Amino acid sequence: MKESLTKNLSEYEGARLLALYGIPTVKSALAHDWPEVIRAGVAIGYPVALKRSSPQISHKTGRGFVEVDLRGETELERAFNRMEENAPDGSREYLVQEMVRGGRELTVGMIRDPQFGPSVMFGLGGIFTEVLGDVVFRKAPLSERDAAEMLDDIKGRKILDAVRGMPAVNRDSLIACLIAVGRIGLTRDDVMAIDINPLIVRGREPVAVDALVELK
Repeated sequence: MKESLTKNLSEYEGARLLALYGIPTVKSALAHDWPEVIRAGVAIGYPVALKRSSPQISHKTGRGFVEVDLRGETELERAFNRMEENAPDGSREYLVQEMVRGGRELTVGMIRDPQFGPSVMFGLGGIFTEVLGDVVFRKAPLSERDAAEMLDDIKGRKILDAVRGMPAVNRDSLIACLIAVGRIGLTRDDVMAIDINPLIVRGREPVAVDALVELK
């Protein structure tokens, strides 16, 4: 079998990379057994989400390796035990995350084109990424004007405004996220692709909740 030329970072490693470039990420802790999981839950504060943290596991939600809105030790332990029973590999890494709530989900990413180099993506996130395909791309590096134009280029741009009792999204923070993702592509030749989905808007501020980073 031909060896793959790329590999994925674990979600925890991917979040650390984003944080190094100033992208807001969800509060999280890595754990390897039940005592560490419960300590992380207490330290972060309930409710929390529990995920298997392994770059070898894709589509975690559909396979039962993501459980959200766990409101106490009993629910956290049940979720942990279910994931232990269904573990597909030898890894025992778990990610405990704070629950981030928001009515708007966006997506930000980067792909490395063989001809044009790193390009930044922005659009509607969550299930709407695949359903609507409302995303735009711009070649890195991005200026503030480039990033601002990307926000206005999606069809669903009004979701960034004040709507249904929610405040307008902090556009400056979004612009900074787009510029930072482009900077990763320019300064890290080993990063082939980044997929931040969802980038949840909590109040006015975007927060990266789930990130997939593919390395060369």
